[in-house]
Amino acid sequence: MNTTILRKSVLGIAGLAFAGGVFAGPVTEAHAAPAMDAKAVAVVQADKPGVDEGKLIPHGVQGKQSRIDVGAEQTANVKAIIAATKKSGMDERAAVVAIATSLQESKLENLGHLGERNDYDSQGLFQQRPSSGWGTVEQITDPEYSTMAFLKGLKQVDGWKDMPLTEAAQTVQVSAYPDHYAQWEQQAADLVAKHWNS
Repeated sequence: MNTTILRKSVLGIAGLAFAGGVFAGPVTEAHAAPAMDAKAVAVVQADKPGVDEGKLIPHGVQGKQSRIDVGAEQTANVKAIIAATKKSGMDERAAVVAIATSLQESKLENLGHLGERNDYDSQGLFQQRPSSGWGTVEQITDPEYSTMAFLKGLKQVDGWKDMPLTEAAQTVQVSAYPDHYAQWEQQAADLVAKHWNS
């Protein structure tokens, strides 16, 4: 056989194989291995279990909901409340009640004495009062201590898990505005869902 003809035949076959790979390759590859969507990536990257959102708001929210922007200090306080809730042996719902209460009382800021704007001697995340037996100023302005004190009060409320959030919070706090806690339930639940396992 003539070497020129053989060479042309080999090059022709190689060319067809190359062209077939270029044109058929991506189509075949796309069918063989579909691209991962964002949900699959999120599931693969998740290394901690999620929060059962049914536990966060078991009775549904009451009334119009409020929301604030949460900065670094407030996020640190959210994490401190969650850590204290876990330490106390309570669940995600207790953290929602505590965070909603703190959102109402201090917007998640660890407030010291505010002078003339102060409500008596109320201070800290939960606006607890030393004169009412919540602890010393140093204690109630410590996020862990003040959360544990709030949760201790919540544990003593019979049936708190079956109550609307605002009723459970009010029973502990004895606020002049008992219905105001309800407006923070959704944001509190969102914060717990985001940070419970972080």
